[in-house]
Parts: sequence; structure tokens; C-alpha cells
Amino acid sequence: MKKLENLLKKMSLDQKIGQLLQLNSSLLNREKTNIVTGPQQKLGLTPEMLQCCGSVLNFDCAESMIALQKAHLEQDPLGIPMLFMMDVIHGCRTIFPIPLAMGCTFDTELVKKCVTMSAKEAAASGVHVAFSPMLDLVRDARWGRVMESTGEDPYLNARMGEAFVKGFQSDILDRPEYIPACVKHFAAYGAAEAGRDYNTVDMSEHVLREYYLPAYKAAIDAGALLVMPSFNTIGGTPSVANKHLLRDILRDEWGFDGVVISDYAAIREMRVHGYVETDKEGALKAMEAGCDIEMMSGAYPKHLKELVEEGKVSMEQIDRAVMRVLRLKDKLGLFENPYRYASAITEKVLSTSFESRSLVRKAAAEAAVLLKNDGVLPFSKDVKSVAIVGPFAEEKGIKGFWSCYGKDEDCVSVAEGVRAKLPDADIVTAKGCSHELLDRDTSGVDEAAKAAAGADIAILCIGEYQNHSGEGNSRADISLPYPQRKLAEAVLAANPNTAVLLFTGRPLAIPELGEAAPAILNMWQPGTEGGNAAADLLFGDAAPGGRLAMSFPYMTGQCPVYYNHMNTGRPLKKDFRTAAYCSRYQDCPNDPLYPFGFGLTYTTFEYGEIKLSADSMKPDGKITASVTVTNTGDRDGAEVVQLYLRDNVASLVRPVKELKGYQKIFLRKGESREVSFEITDETLRFWRADGTYGSEPGEFSLALAPSSAAPLTNTFRLD
Repeated sequence: MKKLENLLKKMSLDQKIGQLLQLNSSLLNREKTNIVTGPQQKLGLTPEMLQCCGSVLNFDCAESMIALQKAHLEQDPLGIPMLFMMDVIHGCRTIFPIPLAMGCTFDTELVKKCVTMSAKEAAASGVHVAFSPMLDLVRDARWGRVMESTGEDPYLNARMGEAFVKGFQSDILDRPEYIPACVKHFAAYGAAEAGRDYNTVDMSEHVLREYYLPAYKAAIDAGALLVMPSFNTIGGTPSVANKHLLRDILRDEWGFDGVVISDYAAIREMRVHGYVETDKEGALKAMEAGCDIEMMSGAYPKHLKELVEEGKVSMEQIDRAVMRVLRLKDKLGLFENPYRYASAITEKVLSTSFESRSLVRKAAAEAAVLLKNDGVLPFSKDVKSVAIVGPFAEEKGIKGFWSCYGKDEDCVSVAEGVRAKLPDADIVTAKGCSHELLDRDTSGVDEAAKAAAGADIAILCIGEYQNHSGEGNSRADISLPYPQRKLAEAVLAANPNTAVLLFTGRPLAIPELGEAAPAILNMWQPGTEGGNAAADLLFGDAAPGGRLAMSFPYMTGQCPVYYNHMNTGRPLKKDFRTAAYCSRYQDCPNDPLYPFGFGLTYTTFEYGEIKLSADSMKPDGKITASVTVTNTGDRDGAEVVQLYLRDNVASLVRPVKELKGYQKIFLRKGESREVSFEITDETLRFWRADGTYGSEPGEFSLALAPSSAAPLTNTFRLD
């Protein structure tokens, strides 16, 4: 610490402000000339500002990082190394399934292994910090960035957030293959109005604390070293300048003393919001709120010095922010080794290694959700002919959005996976139509249907291209495009032995497909080994293990739709088509097509009677809820036993049910196991009407069930 304090004393104000600036690698002056053009000029950056730049994002590889760091150190008078950051969202070069799919695994250990794998690859490529995990609660599938979240449930997101942070940072950050995690986007970005990216968020303090903050808090408690404020306004204030979020809650209440870094150009965008008139005012607001690093806008380097000279920003504020940055660099050992683990040789060795590919293949199989199966799956490996049809039959672009250094050419397509699985079978492919959202061309449908009709089995590969979800990719209609619907109709009519493989970055509205298809296996965007994982699942070498972390709507118009909603004074109690004067739609059910927690596999499970150890408890006591689960099918398989609770009467209306625990168990055919959950006062706490966090006495209902659709069957009291 003394070393850093001495360094801080040597730094000029310009050098300090430089530590608070992050730029794209392309903006750094590699030729060391005094000419500033293009984007640098647009941001108002001088060569002196570039010389002091404290951190970099979006660089190419280890070789690029080493060259940039070397050039920087040669011109930085104090020799302070730069930090290098990247969006390592679901893999670095070897890509595992999108985070929404990983949420469906209900397996935090698997998540940690995948994240640790990506951290090692990233560290070898020169990455010092990962802009991950994204822990925004998501309830509206129209929003493209649901693919970055782990779903609609606060409890599950919190567990997954902990797993991501521990996977990146482990318990010993000083090992070079581990890198710090940056939690984003703080806060409530997932509630963007109308599911449109970057849009307004407006919610009560109760909803914010009860549903949207728990996952961020869990990640902070797990030791995350950085936090990124969200793009959106919340209650009319941009998050990057929101003192209530960044100071009152994050710093003071949660005790976070790590680095806060703005999202891309978010400080400059405050002018567009209409929150500030000038960048200078934006710099003041962000600094007052506690934003340490400005990413890709020039407000800090252009205006902080002037604000200090005017007495509007104190040197103490600047020094606190700079010291947080220096401490992070010191924790990473950059003053001793500014290149850290960056190595072109190690990068190549780790890149899509056999070990990494094996891990992400397993993850893709575990994340896949079997939505429907009328006995079609798994297919026999003795089939003589296979038709693989649809726009994703031979498509390699299935790794998912935000895939860092991942390459489509590294990915295994479905056709490649099936050919490897069945080397002696006659395999034909037909695209049928494109995956483009606005394309109306159905001219290839007949050919695809003919191919399906002539084969023993057909695999229909449809859904959403990887760049149709993710940042900036919101959709008003999340049903399948017209040509894909026509293709599905024709292929399903041509061959009754058809299984649908669904590729998507979000839940889709597929009621017709759900009715007509004999089997639907949702692969999400499965990553590098997606095609091999699909083949493993289709032909029984693996069994689907996923359970939905986000509900599939019946129709787009239901969005946002989520299981843990409030009741109304007039709930729907019978068929929506005949009900009246209640909370309903005239043209579709209230419930989603496939609910949170739902997923089938290749065996069946039976739940026995739920047993409670007592029918009441004191605040310092506990109740154990248990159920015996039996594998009643003819195959071994995994089940996710889920605990749901409802506080039946409280000072604020409570959700109809909430996930409070889960256990993923593996049972051999015919095997039974008792699964138990311990319920304590902590399990029953919520943000009460008076703004405090705690439990209230009264009656609670519960269920131990395979999904959120199960009714609550047992009750107990908290005295």
C-alpha cells in the first residue's frame, strides 16, 4: 500500500486523470506520432491524454496486447502499466453455451468449470479483466440481451452469479490464469421498457431490491472486483450518475470498494438522455456518483482537471478513484509483470484444446432443454438414412452473440456432428429457407420436405441466428419467421419421425410448433461443440439435462411473462375463452407455453408425498421439507428438484410462488432418493412495507416439484 501511495504522490493531475480513461485499442497511437485523427479527434483526445491512458478494451490477441503494453510503457514517464479488458461472456476462444443456456443447467459447478476454462484462455490472450457476469434479471424475451443473463429468477441468478465470479477469480487471484470479474449492468437493465435495448427503466424501490438487486449483491459478496453501471436511466437518473445506486447501495450499504467502470460512452450519452447539457457536467455527475473509469468517451480527460481547478471536484475524489485503479493493477501483479500471463504460445496451446472442447460439449448437452417428446427421441443409431433440414443444418454460426475471440469456423455444425456419430448412414441436407428475420422466400421448402420424406428420420434445424439476439438486437415479434414456419409445417407433414432442433438466444413464441412437432429439443446457442452435443442428445449418448431458466411465452404479446408474478384481485380461474371480468387475454392463455423450471429428459420421475418435519416454526428454528423422487423410466437420468414457497399474507402482496432452493440429482432407472430442503427464517425474508428486510409471521405454502407449474400443496406457519 505504501508503494502505491508513493506512486500516487509522484503523479501529476493529468497522469491521475489518465488512469481513469479506457479506450479501444484501435485509438491508441501505435506510431507514437503527434497526429490525432478520426475517432481520437472526435473524442477530443490529445497525444498527451493517450500517453496517460490507464486501460484498454477490444484488442486482438496476446501478441497485440504485448505490443500495446510495450509501446505504452516506453512512453509513460512513471511506467504505469495499462489494464486490458474484454467481454469474456461465455468463453474466450472455446465457446460454451450462452449464459441463459448455462442457467438452464442448474449446475453451478459446471458453470464454474466453464468460466475457469475461459479465464485461462483469456489470461493467455492478455486479458486482465472480464466484463462478466451480466446479472440483469430478465422477464421480457423481446430484449436481445436476455441471452447474456441466466434467467428470470432472483435466486437462480444469484447462485449463477456467484459461480461466474468464483470461476473467473477463484479463491487465489494471484494465480495468473485467474482474472477479475466485472459485474454488470448495475442496475435493472433487464427491465428495459418494451424489451427495447438501452430503453428507460422505472420501478419502485421495493421491486428493485426484491427482484433485481439480489444477483448483483451475491456477486459482490462472492468477491467481484469491478462493477459496471447500466446504460439505462432508472427513475429518470442515468445509472452512471445515480448516487443512490453507486454510493448509497453499492459503496455504503454493500461495502464495495472495488473499481466502478462506465459502460461504452455512457457518460457522454447523458447529454442525449437530456440529463446534462455538456460533457463537463456529465463528468461532474459521474465522478460525484463514484464512477472511477470512463469507457470510450472524453469527458474525464477533457474536463476533470478544469473541475478540480474550479473546486467542483476535489483532489480527494480523484485520488480515491485513482487508488482503486492502482490497487487493482497491483493485485494483478502488473507492476512486476505488466504482461502477466499473455503468451502467444500458451494462447495457441489452450485455444480450442481437446480438454476445453470436451467440457463445452458436455455443457451444451446439459444446457439443452427437451421441451417435448412423444417417444421419437432418442433416435436409434441403426437408422440407415437421415435428412437434416433447415437453415441451421450446416450452419456454423451457432456459438452465440458476444463470443469474444470465438470463430465460426471452429464450431461443429449439426450435419458434421451427425455424420461423425453415424459414419455409415446415408445423410442428406437441405436448407429449405434462410434464417433471416425479414426474408419471405419459401422456394426451398418443397425440396427440404422431399428430403425429409425419403429418410428414416428427419432433424429439423430452425430458430434464430446468433446475431439476431444480443446487444442491440431486440425484437417486436419473437415467433419463428414465416419461411421457417412453412418449412416446419411441410417437413412435419412429410415425416412423422422428425425431431426439431431449436437454436435461439431467447425464448421464442412457438405454439404451433409445440402442437405439431413430435419432439422439440432446444439447443439455445450452444457454442463451439454445438453440433456434436446435438448428435449426442439426438442419438442417446447423452440425455437432456436442462430446465428452463426463462419462460417460453405462448405469444409475444404476453411479454413480459414470468412465473413469480403477483396475484390480482380477479385472477383467471377457468378457461380464458369463457372467463369474463378477470385478469386474462381474449386470445391466449395467461400461462406461458413452457414455464420456468420445465424440462423433460429420456426417463420419467415420480414424486412421492411431501413431508414436513413440523407444521410451524419460530424465527430461530427451522423446518425440513422432503420428498422421495423415483426414476420410473427405463433409462438413467438427472432431475432438478425445485423448492417453491409462497408467503400467503404479508404487509406487501407476495408473488404466487418463488424459487427458494433446488437440487440436481442423478438417479439410475428404478432408483429412489429422498431429497430434503431446510427452511429457516432467512428463507422467508423479503423487503417489507416499511422498507426493512425480514420475515413476517403467518402461513406459508410450498411445493417440491419438477417445475414452477406445480401447485403448492403443503402449508406451515412462522410464529
